[in-house]
Amino acid sequence: MPLEKIRDYPKVIGSKQVKKALSRDEARKVFIAADAEPHIVEAIKRLCQGKEVEVEMVETMEKLGKSCGIDVGSATVALLKDH
Repeated sequence: MPLEKIRDYPKVIGSKQVKKALSRDEARKVFIAADAEPHIVEAIKRLCQGKEVEVEMVETMEKLGKSCGIDVGSATVALLKDH
């Protein structure tokens, strides 16, 4: 999926919200910024592996934030499953 399409999907932004979505089995794909702090994203990567959720790396937090339509960077974003 092109990064520009993220804006059109139901999602949660930020590591706390992404962790919650993963814990509740609501995430279908997670985007992680390559320049995010490792201590922030390592737990999310492990959760994704355990839940078998696809992970896509994005070059920068700024690029990931802009793709979501926000003016600040984001370390992680999760696309939510259709309910």
